[in-house]
Amino acid sequence: MKLRFAWNALVALALGVGTAGAQSALAPVIPSTPAADVLRAWLDAFNSGDSARMSAYYLRYQPDRSLPVELSFREQTGGFDLVDIERSEPRRIEFIAKDRAGRNTAYGAFDLSASQPPTATFSIVGLGPNVSPSALRIDAATRARVIDISIGELERHYVFPDVAKRLGDSLRTRRARGAYDSYDNGVSFALKLTSDLREIGHDKHLWMTYSASQFAGIMLQSPSRATPPADAPRTMGAGGANCGVVKTDTLPGNVGYLELRLFADPEICGASVSSAMSALADTRALVVDLRNNGGGSPDMVAHLASYLVSRRTHLNDLWTRRTGKTQQFWTRDDIPGRKFGGEKPVFVLTSSRTFSAAEEFAYDLAAINRATIVGETTGGGAHPVNRHRIDDHFTLAVPVARAINPITHTNWEGVGVEPNVKVPAADALEMAQRLARAAERP
Repeated sequence: MKLRFAWNALVALALGVGTAGAQSALAPVIPSTPAADVLRAWLDAFNSGDSARMSAYYLRYQPDRSLPVELSFREQTGGFDLVDIERSEPRRIEFIAKDRAGRNTAYGAFDLSASQPPTATFSIVGLGPNVSPSALRIDAATRARVIDISIGELERHYVFPDVAKRLGDSLRTRRARGAYDSYDNGVSFALKLTSDLREIGHDKHLWMTYSASQFAGIMLQSPSRATPPADAPRTMGAGGANCGVVKTDTLPGNVGYLELRLFADPEICGASVSSAMSALADTRALVVDLRNNGGGSPDMVAHLASYLVSRRTHLNDLWTRRTGKTQQFWTRDDIPGRKFGGEKPVFVLTSSRTFSAAEEFAYDLAAINRATIVGETTGGGAHPVNRHRIDDHFTLAVPVARAINPITHTNWEGVGVEPNVKVPAADALEMAQRLARAAERP
């Protein structure tokens, strides 16, 4: 179903006429369906710019998303004005919107899970100047080609061959029964494949993206986590200009505090992390806040952990299916700057949004009894990803390796890292400070 709004509204938008109130009056009517309700809730929360309202929305519908990243996206775009509803079904809605900061046209889609309460997979793609949404159209041959090539990439590279076969068989079966026939738009088709791959494989590192690259389009947000692994496509990094080091501080009681939102490549960002750790070296205890960290480089995990141990320590291994080889990750003795050391208390804060390499940092330190994990169980993504180009528009993220901890001989895939002290993420810092005060007592 396609809902168009009146000609005078189109003229007003083309001429850039009207105030925010006028735009609201001219906006298309959002239908009454579960997917449309999520779109309405997202627009209301996102456009408000209010952190509490946005947090409530994301916790309910998109719990994987990082609130600081969404706030950054809100600041970047200024919010969105709805222009058109392109397709509406009970669990799926596609729409056209313009961002308020630059009045750029974007195509968005929501795909709802069948679970109760439902969660949403979401993608929004900037079209670029003079590009019609019709340019995103795909045909049956394109859908078939994308699925066939994706199955081949999974069968060759996915970390678990048996799961890869199950993924391939399920995609073929769903295609045969017409599950993808109505997906005639690249954005929504990629979103549907992402939902299906994750439902079948139970792997949050699996995703498909679509980019209108030949039309100078940009991916505003991938359907993956808001802070996906470092190689995932996105236009805004969680880490910002300071390599993910958001804040360093000394809290009451001489407790050091480091908020890190990205495990960046240490060859590029090692100096920023080293500077932060050197500044906190003389504190009595340390809090490392990873509640809004979606991961990145395992090399940075080892780099940061090197400041928290007294001797060279084996942290983690990665086994890659294609080569059959195992890469070991150890702390370094020759790390630059001053160390915090291996004896003073360390507390790592986690949330359900803590993911991938951020989970590895918490898991590794917990395995060697070097840190107390405080907060929520993490997201459960332990498989490093390679991106595989399907064609000029579609890219498939394929987990190609698995972590093997040298102590536990397993990892956190699918289960997350269990905190030592379970509290809501919002209360984790206060709890860590209480624990640090208690550790000071004789």
